[in-house]
Amino acid sequence: MAAGIVNIHSENAFVFKVSKLVDLNQKIIPLFEKNPIRGVKQLDFVDFCEVAKLMNEGKHLTTEGLDLIRTIKNKMNSCRLCFGASGKS
Repeated sequence: MAAGIVNIHSENAFVFKVSKLVDLNQKIIPLFEKNPIRGVKQLDFVDFCEVAKLMNEGKHLTTEGLDLIRTIKNKMNSCRLCFGASGKS
């Protein structure tokens, strides 16, 4: 794939880091669109794609855009209150 780097996090875990937006847009996002994540992490991926879109539009360079990105981030992972399209937790 030639995108990002892999670091050893622990004996059983690795961390994959991608820092180039072009790699996210052209390699990582299409990979997970073709091979969807199962479970609640798919909702985090949808949010992640929204942030990538905002960055592609240059909105991360404005205060309003950064605030929107922070709002999206603060709803992801363990902070997620809504776990499905129905809006139920």
